[in-house]
Amino acid sequence: MRKSDLISQISEKTGIPKVDVLVTLETMFKEVKQSLANGQNIYIRGFGSFITKKRAAKIGRNIKKNVSVEIPEHFIPAFKPAKEFVNEVKSKRREE
Repeated sequence: MRKSDLISQISEKTGIPKVDVLVTLETMFKEVKQSLANGQNIYIRGFGSFITKKRAAKIGRNIKKNVSVEIPEHFIPAFKPAKEFVNEVKSKRREE
């Protein structure tokens, strides 16, 4: 499913115009990105958590130049689904 498909489905189920659904989704995505960039995690009960994970500093290799490269400590975004979410996906996939 692509973003346009998601927008169409939400619009059909709620009766909200596609343009309004698009603006709402884009605003949600923007807020999630900004919150994570500011170090704030987002917890949505029954759905999951958008969090940042810390990656330790390490030594990597540039294989083209055969040189060691130091990769500094950094944070990456991650999503952790809620138990209800995981259980629902598991039960639906078993039925197929």
